[in-house]
Amino acid sequence: MSIQTVTLTETITMGEELPVLFAGPCVVESEDNALQIATRVKEICDSLGIPYVFKASYDKANRTSIHSFRSIGIEQSLEVLNQVKSTLGLPILTDVHDVTQTGPVAEVADVLQIPAFLCRQTDLLVAAGKTGRAVNIKKGQFLAPDDIQYAIDKVRSTGNERVFVTERGFSFGYHNLVVDMRALPMMRRYAPVVFDATHSVQLPGGQSGQSGGQREFASVLARAAAAAGVDGFFIETHPDPANAFSDGSNMIPLQDVETVLRSLIDIHLAARPYTQRRD
Repeated sequence: MSIQTVTLTETITMGEELPVLFAGPCVVESEDNALQIATRVKEICDSLGIPYVFKASYDKANRTSIHSFRSIGIEQSLEVLNQVKSTLGLPILTDVHDVTQTGPVAEVADVLQIPAFLCRQTDLLVAAGKTGRAVNIKKGQFLAPDDIQYAIDKVRSTGNERVFVTERGFSFGYHNLVVDMRALPMMRRYAPVVFDATHSVQLPGGQSGQSGGQREFASVLARAAAAAGVDGFFIETHPDPANAFSDGSNMIPLQDVETVLRSLIDIHLAARPYTQRRD
């Protein structure tokens, strides 16, 4: 099977020599926070030659508890994302949770992300595909790797071939996820694959009404995914994870991102002759 590529923007194509990085905070907290993170990660990626897409959610509609932080406001969050885009020239990825959101969000975002728990929602997948934007499908924690092809087909049924998938671990008992590295080449038969290093170490609902995490294993799993062969990495980061509004316990601290990325690139390039598909 030949190597598959997906064009994200005029200058970024997944499936080429270097992996694409999708990185930012879990949720939009403020313009200053978003710009601080985006500016630093962009500096790192520019120095390493890595294509970079800024990610942040404008609304966390799937928080464990009704009392958990969701958003500073959808309109205000989209304004922040647009400010990051215009100020730094970065493409934007953000998630959509409802069919009605796809059109307005596509006016700002270059990549629409389908959350893992919604990866089988036909109407949402089709609506995202119809925007013409690239679509990232987070594979559900409950889904077998081969079954992701049907979600991909739903997006492609609109004529939009700009679709890829992200692995974020499988449910393994209560409050735990495990990553099956076999899933990466299995899903890569259907579309480019991104590895979500930080959500894969999440402990869903494991902290009395909120999710916990084991950030110390995020870089370990990311290095394994680089060796297995992926087309991109998804990393949530923050200058002060302990005080992040969401998912701080599994974020990679901003000051550690460069070290992590350098190790991933070294492994990716060393493994590339063995991980690229050939006819």
